[in-house]
Amino acid sequence: MSGGRKDCMGNELDDFVNELQEQIYEETRNAYGELAFERWLHMRFMGSMENPDGYARVTGKCGDTMEIFLRFEDDRVKDASFLTDGCGSSAVCGSFAAEMAIGKTPDELIEITGDTILEKLGGLPKEEEHCAFLAGETLQEALSDYMIKKGNRKWSMICDGKE
Repeated sequence: MSGGRKDCMGNELDDFVNELQEQIYEETRNAYGELAFERWLHMRFMGSMENPDGYARVTGKCGDTMEIFLRFEDDRVKDASFLTDGCGSSAVCGSFAAEMAIGKTPDELIEITGDTILEKLGGLPKEEEHCAFLAGETLQEALSDYMIKKGNRKWSMICDGKE
């Protein structure tokens, strides 16, 4: 095969791959919205954290597992991160849960739920909404871990269902 023919085939393949990539991006953008799409491309707050003040690991009904790590300073979230073994939607929701937690007090964190994550994202396809609820539940469990470690007896009683 001559070098010119090989270059031509290489260019055709490159063009095909680029067109396919653009089609995938466009379909993803249309299905998930611009905000979720951009976060999927440029993930933030992903990673573990050494010695977090609050930590939780929750496995959802779909089988995805999410971990959320919280570090507090002056009773506000100074740093937050997440890990997941799940799909892109789980990662996007975990990223937004961590972002939404930063700067919040425990009382403000209570307001971050699957519904508020979906609202922030502008929604997700119906079959992916459970990912936001997994992120919200994991965040609430990490908050509970922090409050119990902090020695908040009232919080511990609420978590145990005794109040």
